[in-house]
Amino acid sequence: MLKRSPLRGMRRFLAALLAVLVGTAVLTACGGDSATDASDTAQAGAESAGFPHTLKTVMGDVKIPAKPERVVVLDTGELDDVTLLGIDAVGAVAPHFKSQGGFPTYLKGELKNTKDVGPLLEPNLELIASLKPDLILSSKVRHEKIYDKLSAIAPTVFTETTGGVWKENLKVHAEALGLESEAAAKLKEYETRAAALGTAVQKKYDGTMPAVSVVRFVAGPTRLYQSNSYSGVVLDDIGFERPKSQVSDDPEVTMKDVSPEEIDQADADLIFVTTADTPDKTQQKQVTSNPVWKDLDAVKDGRVFEVPDETWMSGIGVQAAEQMLADVAKATGVELPEK
Repeated sequence: MLKRSPLRGMRRFLAALLAVLVGTAVLTACGGDSATDASDTAQAGAESAGFPHTLKTVMGDVKIPAKPERVVVLDTGELDDVTLLGIDAVGAVAPHFKSQGGFPTYLKGELKNTKDVGPLLEPNLELIASLKPDLILSSKVRHEKIYDKLSAIAPTVFTETTGGVWKENLKVHAEALGLESEAAAKLKEYETRAAALGTAVQKKYDGTMPAVSVVRFVAGPTRLYQSNSYSGVVLDDIGFERPKSQVSDDPEVTMKDVSPEEIDQADADLIFVTTADTPDKTQQKQVTSNPVWKDLDAVKDGRVFEVPDETWMSGIGVQAAEQMLADVAKATGVELPEK
């Protein structure tokens, strides 16, 4: 039997020990790198979301310390925007003209956990505070008087106004939420679809876009909605012509009151009609029974279409605009382009 050399055995032992030491060092280094990488990734994620950040708003600079997760919205345009971006608002107000009460039906499936903190013009501040929001969205035109109270509850971002500036407002809301790219993509998708619908309508009408009017029955005088209103912007995105009585470049003039005898100013190829209140509170009966109304070509030819007030007037966002596209496609007899 051969005897092992003591020196040879020692070499093998030292080699094995060295291998163990090297392996341990490598594992330690790898573990350290993983922890560092995880930390770096988290930091990069936070920085890429842009938080904390400070927004320049109509009410001054507003610091938002972290990506908002509990959002309260105090108007319908804000509600459309946040749900568009996948945010389940913890609190919101219902449309102030909505006769049947409650949140908009076109958003019904998205508001299962949302508390009504209305009414719109006098939101319940105590209830809002109890929801522990980390962001509140509204506009100066709606809630300037209570801005200080709202901002004492949570960072509060206001736009100047509502209505025709809905696309600009979406950008502000998206920036507050850290979802700018998502909002831009949604808006582009809608605008592409609206343009495609316009192309289909123009083809249906032998290459000429029809003129459209928007009539709204409210408590008081009947309103003609102008080209720079929310619905007016959507109709412009489609490419419709508007009667001279409904063209406005003045941001302060987005609607025009008319009497039953002045309803001939609604004359157009197509007339879309909404009702904000119960008919008995409006002049709808006086208008539609008036000979001036009955003499309109659109009325005589059956081209008057009743559409939901909550989307054409109160929605003020991409999702409501998508509903408008569907109504227009149905009224004009063309197929609604796919998203």
